[in-house]
Amino acid sequence: MSAAPDSTVDRVYSQLRSMAIGYEFKPGEKLNEVALAKRLEVSRTPLREALNRLGIEGLLRFQPGKGFFCRDLDVHEIFHLYELRKVVEVAGARLSIGRACDADIHKLLDFLDTTGPEPGERSVAELVGLDEAFHEGLLAMSGNTEMLRVLHNVNARIRFVRWIDMRLGDRRSTQLEHRHILESLLARDEAACTALLEKHIDRRLDQITSAIREGYAQIYMGIQAQAAA
Repeated sequence: MSAAPDSTVDRVYSQLRSMAIGYEFKPGEKLNEVALAKRLEVSRTPLREALNRLGIEGLLRFQPGKGFFCRDLDVHEIFHLYELRKVVEVAGARLSIGRACDADIHKLLDFLDTTGPEPGERSVAELVGLDEAFHEGLLAMSGNTEMLRVLHNVNARIRFVRWIDMRLGDRRSTQLEHRHILESLLARDEAACTALLEKHIDRRLDQITSAIREGYAQIYMGIQAQAAA
């Protein structure tokens, strides 16, 4: 069987990734590959390649002999991903203290000014996208592309829970915390920068449990979160 063209695999991968992140498949649901191939208008070869990529990334679950399944909304898995996110971002901030140039820090401060403290007419998905852009921009100043790759994957895997957080949260307070983190980075104050970032990212197990409970309600009541960008 010949390999599928990269462009086709990338398209299918992108579509399935958005569906998996937004839980368009219900938690634990077995994916029907025949139905998916028909829906996405592709053969089984590019579909399987895309599914394998998503399985490797942890966005789908594969069981040998059974096929691909939607990942569960697992409280402890999400908690561990938040712990990983905090470790990566704080380590990145320590590197950025010595590596970030003032111009790049000011550019991220300008980004905060441009996007503003108020949500405006933006959707929850757009607001989470802006928040991810800030944090990935902050880590990018460390110069470590592998750490950035890890954060990108973690962000995708916790995005559904962050949609819930964003819907219930206070953007003005969040944006102010972002600004204080950048100001401490600009001042090269490692202790303050890392302490602010840790507090900003920290999520308790009960907070995650509450968000996941809300997420299940949305999924099973048919109030789907907006598709991932």
